[in-house]
Amino acid sequence: PRLSPRWLSFLFRTRSSSACVEMGIARDSRHKRRLTGGKRQFYRKKRRHEMGRQPSMTKIGAKRIHLVRVRGGHFKRRALRLETGNFAWGSEAISRRTRILNVTYNASNNELVRTNTLVKNAIVQIDANPFRQYFLHHYGVELGKTSSKPATKKEAPTKEAPAKKETTKKETTKKETGKKETPAKETKKDAKATPAKKEEEEKIVFSEAVKTKHARRLGDYKMEQNLVDQFTAGRLLACISSRPGQSGRCDGYLLEGKELEFYMKKMEKRKTAKK
Repeated sequence: PRLSPRWLSFLFRTRSSSACVEMGIARDSRHKRRLTGGKRQFYRKKRRHEMGRQPSMTKIGAKRIHLVRVRGGHFKRRALRLETGNFAWGSEAISRRTRILNVTYNASNNELVRTNTLVKNAIVQIDANPFRQYFLHHYGVELGKTSSKPATKKEAPTKEAPAKKETTKKETTKKETGKKETPAKETKKDAKATPAKKEEEEKIVFSEAVKTKHARRLGDYKMEQNLVDQFTAGRLLACISSRPGQSGRCDGYLLEGKELEFYMKKMEKRKTAKK
């Protein structure tokens, strides 16, 4: 028996709805309306190549990556947790691997900021130490200090006439007997104090040739105040340019110039709005 158009439309709707349940997330555009607002007809079912998957929602933590097999036998690297990434300093034409501290701004959703979710184009705070070390070795200037002057060479110790030692009773007895005294054992207090002393002593020393090279490189170099403030705080603002859920990496670049000013204004607006 021939079915009425009403029954046919009912069957078509139920079939399409069951297909939605089975297939899950789709990336097609046939389910959307036309530009004028009219509905489109379903002239075919969903296809496997139009399939979508759940978002990875990458968080900050110990590295955890899952492999997902995709079309053609290839694999995507689905990052679930990441804590480091390669970030480029554009004006200096260098990149360094550094630690990601937290997410500060996301234009698409504030919830991604609250949950510290790493996605493309998110603004994050990163550790400034690797870039600070580069600047010290390349320009001889230690950033993050109140007086950022080039590292100076240690003064060579002057040769002075050694003072005459007064002979004590112990020394006279040593000479007489000819026996060697055992050195005194280091106490726990001395052992604890040694690392701090070593840090003070182990300062970078540059030769005169390296100093001239640093002076030539510096020239009239001036760093913008926003970057200087970030280096003193030890945290730099950067933008993520990779897709952690697809490539399993969280790489990006430091914010500078007008782009940095733009995002700082945006973050200030959000802070004032919360208050």
